[in-house]
Amino acid sequence: MQNILVPIGTLPNVTETLQYAVDFAADFSLKVYVMDAYSVSAKAGSLANISEKLAKSGKARLKTIISEVDSKNVDINIATYKGEIVDGIRDIDRELGIDLIILSPKSNQAHEDLYLGVTAGKIIKTTNIPALIVPEGTTYKPFKSILTAFKSGVLRRKRILAPLLEIKLKHDPVINLLLVKTPGYTDDDLRINTALMDLCSKLTITENPTTYLGVMEHFRSKQPDLLCVFRRKRGFFVKLWEKSTISKSEFSVPIPVLVLSVKKD
Repeated sequence: MQNILVPIGTLPNVTETLQYAVDFAADFSLKVYVMDAYSVSAKAGSLANISEKLAKSGKARLKTIISEVDSKNVDINIATYKGEIVDGIRDIDRELGIDLIILSPKSNQAHEDLYLGVTAGKIIKTTNIPALIVPEGTTYKPFKSILTAFKSGVLRRKRILAPLLEIKLKHDPVINLLLVKTPGYTDDDLRINTALMDLCSKLTITENPTTYLGVMEHFRSKQPDLLCVFRRKRGFFVKLWEKSTISKSEFSVPIPVLVLSVKKD
């Protein structure tokens, strides 16, 4: 990994999320890009330089947020984008190569009943960049125990595991694999990628109606400080991601969640 992207929302805890990203970056010697997007809906006859003013205002806001965190000598860069935030993330990824997005689960939506708000949900659902969802109030610390849950052990590309591999090399955590056999599973689903098995401290196979229920069944006994899941058509959030938001009644954990994307751009 080289570059982390932090999409900045409008919640009061944006500095917490950025500080977490900076602490993570300092530990792994990474660069941080702080991003905000703005839209221009000016009608004819409005100020011609409204876009420039919004860009300057956005940069000034990002500079203020950055000034409120301990930079720890991390290279922190500013990126603003005119348009939708997901389009901006894709453009920045094409230009720079983003290895990990670190974001707050609720982003711009502060509804108490939501785990993922509209913006955060859209970013994770529609981009193919690994994402680390960091709950409010979480401070960065080395990972000691990781629960990696999936319903199929088939991975077409080893590089999908890149963030998990680097965490393993850096912190040497206990990584427990949880293969959840859900209705309709095939024998191929039970074949686990060798690179994933190489990371494994212990493999547990369970049967549950959904992967999420399998995770909840084993979450307390494993007591992980990081949950790792895969985003794919038949993956962990397949039903949850039919819409961008996810309510706490559907899914919620008090620890960071690493989402690895199996889909190819």
